[in-house]
Amino acid sequence: MNRTAHLRSHHATRRGLVQARGQRAARCLSAQVPKDQQRALGGLLMTGRGVPVVFRPENPRRGVAPSGASLTVYVPGKSLFHKMRNRSISGTGGARGAIEQLRLRLPQAWRVAEVARARETTIVIRAPDSKVAQLVVVSRRRIEPKDVSSILPTARPQRFRASAVLVTAPFLSPRTLELLTAADANYLDSTGNLRIALEQPAIFLQTEGADKDRAREPRALVSLKGPAAGRVVRALCDFRPPHGVRALAERCATSPASVSRVVSLLERDAIVVRGESGEIAEVDWPALLRRWTQDYKFASSNVPMTFLEPRGLDAFLEKLRSFGHCYAVSGSLAAATRKAPVAAAPLAFVYVEDPAAAAEALDLRVADRGANVLLATAFDPVVFDRSWSERGVTYAALSQVAADLLTSSSCAPAEAAELIAWMRRHERDWRS
Repeated sequence: MNRTAHLRSHHATRRGLVQARGQRAARCLSAQVPKDQQRALGGLLMTGRGVPVVFRPENPRRGVAPSGASLTVYVPGKSLFHKMRNRSISGTGGARGAIEQLRLRLPQAWRVAEVARARETTIVIRAPDSKVAQLVVVSRRRIEPKDVSSILPTARPQRFRASAVLVTAPFLSPRTLELLTAADANYLDSTGNLRIALEQPAIFLQTEGADKDRAREPRALVSLKGPAAGRVVRALCDFRPPHGVRALAERCATSPASVSRVVSLLERDAIVVRGESGEIAEVDWPALLRRWTQDYKFASSNVPMTFLEPRGLDAFLEKLRSFGHCYAVSGSLAAATRKAPVAAAPLAFVYVEDPAAAAEALDLRVADRGANVLLATAFDPVVFDRSWSERGVTYAALSQVAADLLTSSSCAPAEAAELIAWMRRHERDWRS
């Protein structure tokens, strides 16, 4: 074979390979473009406006459309598949990850699929009786509690007759989940936190995942542990806003830097709201108490010792009336003064400066079992701040009492809920 014939054969083979690649890619393109956005005419793939789409693996800038040919859109292979790959939404794998999770949890007769639209991704759930729900997917790499209010109004399903919103992210904090649930939004994250609540078709799915983001990078302040954070929390609960950072720091005897870090954490958790000039304008104090008790625990944050008063708690309260040292009663005994008790208090919680000396002065017996008095060295003197007296007995501030009940065992959380409800109704009676 001479050189000319060899070159002709080589070029013919190359053209055949290019055509084969183009045909395979065109079939792939046809499969990925939604059916309602394409039309097949004369074997050509068409756009929604009827313009033929021709796959060309070569660089389009090197190709020239034939003269006199109708308008044709040339799509280079690398550009095409790069764009399709970038359509996936960040977070839990975007819509694909959500679809996989829903398919795992719904019965086999149910169908879950993705519908891609111009500006949003929608998941369609079809029940066996052909009822359909459409979820508009809102996916973010990170969602802070303060972001919830800005995400949901723009994501409300107004177009395409969507049924609800599905919020996805790699991790959703407990506070974020609380706000999403209050807004009646559906959610899903990579750790297994899931809530799907639909009326048509009737679906309710809810699972719990992680409550802490282990993959998140450390930030300036991630918890409310420690005396400084406790003083700031107590001041935010006990005093109505507005607050300036420096004024709040003076009020709770804490450095302005510590106050600023605590307030920044609470602002991210949508518990405090700042005004235009940076002052603390609003405080959701029930949410603040719940957030504090994720890190503060009565038994571990303080140093408690158990004792026995043989004649019962009434006799113990009578002794406290003549006790000449600093103390503050917390727990069920304090809560019972402001609400109907859920059950008889089995244990008296009392903050004192020195439990051993107080037990001797009050004539209590050391008891590991059957104790009815618990004397605790406080995590910080703030537990004595803003205490109040009734019938000769001194009680801790109600915000401290509620926090102690929220972290105690038995029926104490139920008592805490009753107390917080009373505090909501009578806020002017305890909050300055």
